[in-house]
Amino acid sequence: MTTETKQAALKKRQDNRFINKETQTAAKYLRRLKELSGAPDGIEPFYDTLERIYVDMQSADVPKGMKTIGTYCVMVPQELIYAAGAVPVKLCSGNYTAFSVGDEIVPRDACPLVKAVAGFKQTGLMPLYEDCSMMIVPITCDCKKKIAGMLSGECDLMTLHVPASRDDDDIDDYIAQMYDLIEKLEKVTGNEVTYETLSEGFRKVGYAQYELSEFIRLKKQTPYLVRGSHEMAILNSASYMPADKWGEALHKVNESLKERAKSGQTVTAKKLPRILLTGSPIVFPNMKIPLLIEEMGGIVAGDETCMGERGMWDPAVITDNSFDGIMRALANRSLRPCPCPTFADNKQRIYRLKQLISENQIQGVIYHVLRGCLVYDFEYKRIEEELGQLGIPVIRLESDYNEEDVEQLRIRIEAFIELIKLKQAPEKRTSVRTGF
Repeated sequence: MTTETKQAALKKRQDNRFINKETQTAAKYLRRLKELSGAPDGIEPFYDTLERIYVDMQSADVPKGMKTIGTYCVMVPQELIYAAGAVPVKLCSGNYTAFSVGDEIVPRDACPLVKAVAGFKQTGLMPLYEDCSMMIVPITCDCKKKIAGMLSGECDLMTLHVPASRDDDDIDDYIAQMYDLIEKLEKVTGNEVTYETLSEGFRKVGYAQYELSEFIRLKKQTPYLVRGSHEMAILNSASYMPADKWGEALHKVNESLKERAKSGQTVTAKKLPRILLTGSPIVFPNMKIPLLIEEMGGIVAGDETCMGERGMWDPAVITDNSFDGIMRALANRSLRPCPCPTFADNKQRIYRLKQLISENQIQGVIYHVLRGCLVYDFEYKRIEEELGQLGIPVIRLESDYNEEDVEQLRIRIEAFIELIKLKQAPEKRTSVRTGF
C-alpha cells in the first residue's frame, strides 16, 4: 500500500468517525425531543428537517435550480435573498463534534459557535456548508470578524458591518451596505433584484412571520398548549426550510393548537414555573438547556435568543412604497428593534425582556452564556439588576458544546425551579408586577 493510499484510508476512517459521532449526538437529542410529552400535531416536518440536516447529513430542502446563501445572523434580511431567486440558510451550529474539531484550530477562549464553524470548515463534511454559493457574515463581535476571514476562501463572502448605535447616519450606512449586498447576490445568482421580486420576497417572509405571530399568541395561553423545547425545534428548523414551506407547516401546527384550546387539551395539568430563556443562541443539536428545564419540571414559556422568536417576531414596516423605501424599512427592522447586545446602548434589550416577562407571565429568567461569548456575558449584571427590581429571579448558566456539564446544569436548573416554586408558594398572591 502506497503512502498516498494509506493517507486516504486514514482520512476516510477519520471522516467516518466524525460523521458517526455527529449523527449519533443529533439523533439522541432529536429522540429526547420526540420523547418529551405534549408535542403538537403537525410537528413532524420540523423534526424531519433537523433529521435531514444533522442525522442523514443531506442538503437543505431547496427547490431545484435555486442556490443557497448561508447567513450567520438574523440581521441579514432574508427578503433580499429571496428577491435574488435564492434560499437563505443559517449556518450557526450547535454541533458537538465540529466544536471538538474546531477546539484544536481556534484559540481556547473562542466561543463554541466559532469553534463549530471552524470544525465544519476543517472537515468539509457538512453538505449544508458545502452547498452554499455565498456566505454573509454580519460583524457583531470580534469572533464573527475572524469567522469571515476564515471562510473567505470557501466561496463568495460578504461582511455586513453592524454599527454600535442606531442613529440615522448608521441606518443610512447599513442601507448602503444592503445595496452592495444586492449587487453581490445578483452576481452570484444571475438574477436581477427588482421591485417585483423584492415584493415576492416580502410575501414569502411575511407569511412565515404571520404564522409565527399566531403560534406565539397560542403559546401564551394558560394552561399550556405547547412546550418551549418543541417550539425551539420548530424555530431552529426555520434555518433550513424555505420561508413559505416553513409557514405552511407551522399553519398546520397552529390549527392543531387551536383544536387543543377548544377541547381543553393541555401539555400538563400541573402548574409549572414559567421560564424565559435568553442570552447566547440555542442551536440544534445543543438543546440540553431547554430540555433540562422541561425535564426538571419547568416550562420554557419565552425564548428571546436569536435562534428563537427574535429572528422573525418584528416584521418590517413600510411607510414608503418605493424601492428605496422598502430598503430603508429592512434596515430599520434589522437594527432599531433588535435586542442584540452588540449595540452600545441596550435599552431596547431591557425593554424587550420586560415585555416578554409581562406577556408570558414569566416567573424566572435563565440567562444562557456560551463560554467565551463576551458580548452576552457583559450584559448579565445589568439585566440581573433590572429584573431584580421587578422581583424576577435570574440565574446565569455558562456552558459550551459538550455534555460534560450536563449533571451540573441539571442540579442548578432543578434548584432554580424549586426556588421559583417556593417563591410562589402562597399561590393566592397576585402576580409579579413588571411595569407594563
